[in-house]
Amino acid sequence: MSGAPARVFVARLTGLAVFDPNGDQVGRVRDVAVTLSIGRQAPRVHGLVVEVPMRRRIFLPLTRVLSIDAGQVITTGLVNMRRFEQRANETLVIAELLDRTVTRIADGMPVVVIDVAMEQQRARDWLLTRVAVREQRHTSPLRRRGGATQTVEWFEVTGFALPEEGQGAANMLAAFEKLRPADLANVMHELSPKRRAELAAALPDEQLADVLEELPEDDQVEILGKLGEERAADVLEAMDPDDAADLLSELPTETAQKLLELMEPDEADDVRRLLVYEEYTAGGMMTTDPVVLPPDATVAEALAHARSSDLAPALAAAVYVCRSPQETPTGKYLGMAHIQRLLREPPHSLVAGILDTDTEPARPDTSLPVITRYLATYNLVALPVVDDDGHLLGAVTVDDVLDHLLPEDWREQPHDAPIPTRHAGVSRGQG
Repeated sequence: MSGAPARVFVARLTGLAVFDPNGDQVGRVRDVAVTLSIGRQAPRVHGLVVEVPMRRRIFLPLTRVLSIDAGQVITTGLVNMRRFEQRANETLVIAELLDRTVTRIADGMPVVVIDVAMEQQRARDWLLTRVAVREQRHTSPLRRRGGATQTVEWFEVTGFALPEEGQGAANMLAAFEKLRPADLANVMHELSPKRRAELAAALPDEQLADVLEELPEDDQVEILGKLGEERAADVLEAMDPDDAADLLSELPTETAQKLLELMEPDEADDVRRLLVYEEYTAGGMMTTDPVVLPPDATVAEALAHARSSDLAPALAAAVYVCRSPQETPTGKYLGMAHIQRLLREPPHSLVAGILDTDTEPARPDTSLPVITRYLATYNLVALPVVDDDGHLLGAVTVDDVLDHLLPEDWREQPHDAPIPTRHAGVSRGQG
């Protein structure tokens, strides 16, 4: 392999762009597939797991790699786009070996794997040859909590072939730290249930909440069930109320009620309000946290709210003007101001002077087909939802509609497969 360095640490490969000989990007490296050997023999590296557009993971044999250098991988251009399926005898380095506790043969000390190096041999095969390890943390105040780190030969440690209990995920998480929530969710979906639970345990509440919102429902339920009730309630609080309601509706009623009781009262109340509505209605799909402003708010204030990094793009497309109180359910709904109009107005202007009062709000029981047609007809990305007394309850956004139009298993289908829509009218099953 021309241009290949003598040694490559696998964790540093993660996220590298993969190009064909013409300079067109094929995808990004997500993992390395190897076969663990019995005894002291170094494992053979099969190839790279590469994520291509539409989050499909494919297998790239190292025989199809021309070079690996700083910042990129170059292929021969002959890439099989069939979805990667891990074989029974294969091990993924990032997903399964990082954070594993092994034993240093020289002194019998347990150490944690923080990285693994692969090297190309004279026969052009690649082998795992070295292991970067860290001594396990010690409770004694006389020892450093982090433990010493060193790189040793593969045969100087043992224990890779043994089943691992309680494996951490800090180093695996570090390898994927720059992934967006949807991409990290794709990684988690491909992990074994054991590693999925370990990675979830290592994620901060806010990040795990973002990732859960992007996972299939089966994965959501599985992960939440392994967190413990207190942690599960904290993560539900960090989720958008509509996503939290959708997840709770998949749980047994008794479990859902227990988690609601453990949540902060204000957060739980938002979710309870959503659980009352049928799933395929405006009330069942809406978020209860749109940007709500009083009539005397200025354009500058509205734009400042819309610029919040915590706001989803569809929610940032409009602000909703209401009488006090501004928390949903609000006082009387007066109208919405679209971001394009806000950008054209003087900063000191009042938002109340540029309201769109022609867009008819949805009612909580408005069905999904009606909402879909209305958004498409008027080229909208969000629609207010009000009750019979004209109080704003929330807003339905185009991403909420797509989530409910697509079949429940759309994240697990091949990305080039035709996707049918599912039928509306299915109840959440929780009153």
